[in-house]
Amino acid sequence: MTTTLTLRRPDDMHLHLRDGAMLEAVLPETARHFARAIIMPNLVPPVVTARDAVAYRDRIIAALPGGMTFEPLMTLYLTEATDPADVAAAQASGLVKAVKLYPAGATTNSQSGVRDFDKVRGVLEKMAEIGLPLCVHGEVTDAEVDIFDREAVFIDRVLDPIRRATPGLRVVMEHITTKDGVDYARSQGDNLGATITTHHLIINRNHILAGGIKPHYYCLPVAKRERHRLALREAATSGEARFFLGTDSAPHADHLKEHACGCAGCFTATNTMSILAHVFEEEAALGRLEAFTSLNGAAFYGLAPNAARITLTKGAPARYPAKIETGAGPVTVFDPGFPLQWQVED
Repeated sequence: MTTTLTLRRPDDMHLHLRDGAMLEAVLPETARHFARAIIMPNLVPPVVTARDAVAYRDRIIAALPGGMTFEPLMTLYLTEATDPADVAAAQASGLVKAVKLYPAGATTNSQSGVRDFDKVRGVLEKMAEIGLPLCVHGEVTDAEVDIFDREAVFIDRVLDPIRRATPGLRVVMEHITTKDGVDYARSQGDNLGATITTHHLIINRNHILAGGIKPHYYCLPVAKRERHRLALREAATSGEARFFLGTDSAPHADHLKEHACGCAGCFTATNTMSILAHVFEEEAALGRLEAFTSLNGAAFYGLAPNAARITLTKGAPARYPAKIETGAGPVTVFDPGFPLQWQVED
């Protein structure tokens, strides 16, 4: 029985750090285990230009505690006014690793996102030309489309047409939640990748709704039926290069989660590696955990794997806080609903 597992230090290819007091509190939870992360740009106001990205990166570095090493991989928020030349300059400088597409109104702080996709065609063509990936929040926002169907509809109505119109564009389907997403990713070439979150490997929609509403399991895209969760687990543990970790760890203070109109997001930065080791062991795939967390995402973004390593051990129950105290209020750490025995050695 395996009780020790050493792998290259992982990367989180989809992370929310927020700003100010929240940033200062949650950044160490990621930097403790992860070497790099693709940083989401949906601040208020959003990170739209290269200048915005420089300023945000500098705030992240300033918030990093002494003795910790962490590299933020910056992104730009795509709007209908985004300048293709600014995007190209940001990539050429080495600062920006991707551009993020939020359909307007799809999730937290997405009001500045795209409504008319024809208006961003020039940006997408420039990105295809220079090889800069587009990270996609893949849901339509049409009121008539059921929330549980919005990912599948987005693939058909938006994503596939965009990719057909811009064939050289590299795309990451972020936080896929359905078998439809898994199947589409598998049907395409190697210029399409897909991130899978920690929490979507654990919860289905019953976990949110059955026996009373569980606000700390509410996220967008929302968790789907059990058959979709099982498809995600199979994909994540397959070792296939197109699938890699993007936690979508999203901190919200408890008073905003436990609210009449609660915020979407699960905060998993603290215990992701413990949870993933549990999942991969259940699927008899511990030997493929490193590919999912440390190799596949780096390869898609053209990065060398991290040289440093971490070691996980299995034994006594893993210890982690139930909440992270922040200057913006306490943030609840995602509870998988079962004991964790794998933990990262200090």
